[in-house]
Amino acid sequence: MSGKKPTAAPPTARLSRACVMIIVVASVERFAYKGVASNLVTYLTEVVEMSTSAAAKSVSAWSGVTSMLPLLTAVLADSYWDRYSTITASSLLYVVGLIGLTLWALLHTRMPCSTLFFPLYLISIGQGGYNPSLQAFGADQLDIGDDDDDGDNGATAATEEQRSKVKSLFFQWWYFGICSGSLLGNTTMSYVQDTVGWGLGFAVPAAVMAVSVAAFFCCTPLYKQRQPRAVHRKPCRDSVLKALKSLLASVTGARKITLPSRDGDDDTDIVSELELQEKPLKLADQKQEAAMGEAAAPSVAKIIVRLLPIWTMLLMFAVIFQQPMTFFTKQGMLMDHRVGAVFVIPPAMLQSSITVSIILLMPLYDTVVVPLAGLVAGHGKGITVLQRIGVGMVLSIVAMAVAALVEARRLRAAASSSSGGRLSIFWLLPQYVLLGVSDVFTVVGMQEFFYTQVPSAMRTVGIALYLSVFGVGSFVGAFLITALEMVTAGGGGGGHDHGWFSDDPREARLDKYYWFLALLSCVSFVVFTHLCKYY
Repeated sequence: MSGKKPTAAPPTARLSRACVMIIVVASVERFAYKGVASNLVTYLTEVVEMSTSAAAKSVSAWSGVTSMLPLLTAVLADSYWDRYSTITASSLLYVVGLIGLTLWALLHTRMPCSTLFFPLYLISIGQGGYNPSLQAFGADQLDIGDDDDDGDNGATAATEEQRSKVKSLFFQWWYFGICSGSLLGNTTMSYVQDTVGWGLGFAVPAAVMAVSVAAFFCCTPLYKQRQPRAVHRKPCRDSVLKALKSLLASVTGARKITLPSRDGDDDTDIVSELELQEKPLKLADQKQEAAMGEAAAPSVAKIIVRLLPIWTMLLMFAVIFQQPMTFFTKQGMLMDHRVGAVFVIPPAMLQSSITVSIILLMPLYDTVVVPLAGLVAGHGKGITVLQRIGVGMVLSIVAMAVAALVEARRLRAAASSSSGGRLSIFWLLPQYVLLGVSDVFTVVGMQEFFYTQVPSAMRTVGIALYLSVFGVGSFVGAFLITALEMVTAGGGGGGHDHGWFSDDPREARLDKYYWFLALLSCVSFVVFTHLCKYY
């Protein structure tokens, strides 16, 4: 049973030099992106002179498109191109978009406001191919062999445990790296933009991103560029149509190919399941490889469809995930953000407290959280991936409740002091820190969950599914703002244009909005816990 290559089970859980390099490159990309995105709502309200709700919806829509595009580019990367080529093309578009944004900031007095979104969405197109391909390419560098190689009883329990540990290590350090880059982008760039100027504030991310892309190309000899063998590329290309046919056939009973239940066996190899299901078809066909290609693709698509219930329940977490870049920042602008008589804290800088909490907690997760959870649950990894996601969802709900209480206190302070007495911006720290802790659980768990639930030929699609949660979540957030704006403004009778999202800080009721998000998230969590029984 163990007649497999010895390289399939690494002796220790460590990352290769190529993995480390790619994690560094990813952290620099986060610096560039956060250097633009974290303070964008301030730029739109103060420089472009948009209303608060319009700026929030614009940022949410832009973030949504940015996170949704990986679904398209992932299919191209896995079907038509390879991941390295996708990284090459998308990185160039990314850099051009950042340069275009810098030029717009320098020439904004001569530019129509609508043209601002051209460089922004060029950044979205570039990042749509860059991020999922880079993460999947980085995971390809892990020295654990190909999951598909062990599809026919070759892998021992120890090998599977080693693989799981190395994958978890990669995704945790990947998130640690991008959070480190986000921290620098939030703190340094928001300060430069608010105190020095927006031209320089956008030029630095563009220059740093260009240097990181050049460094990535210089390290090309270090990379392993392999094409997974288990699932052919052509079926991957047609998987959407085949999924529809397969689902229709399952309803009508025309085909009897089903995925077996995975209850109690989290480490069962996916491709092994597909091969076992297709063996009856192979016996009826002389060309085994052709039969496997035809039948494996719809089954792979079934796996993706099977993930959609969990994917849907994570959308409210993604809506909450957008708040620091939109209403949390606007909330900070309405508070006292001076330290002493001279230093002024840019409201967007508080987003760095999220990444600081992540950076501090990430090492403790393996050394403290996992052993303690292991003692309670008797599980080698402490808690399962879905349990990890659930813990983060609960923490995000608590963060929304705290944000609502703080906003209510701010409103009382503003009402009781008409002479300008304002609450300190540091009252916002607890909600930021809670969101940071929730990210350590949910975001890292999402990355590992979606990556490991698809065959190796579709790893980029798995990463794109994870990213698309935040894309669709951004659109859901924009829709909620629009709907609540219409309901609260129309029913208030006071003539205010935006209801809960009024530009008048004395009339805005962000606390009610936060309670509303907490309620919807509670519903999502309850359904999520029920769905976990089927995974």
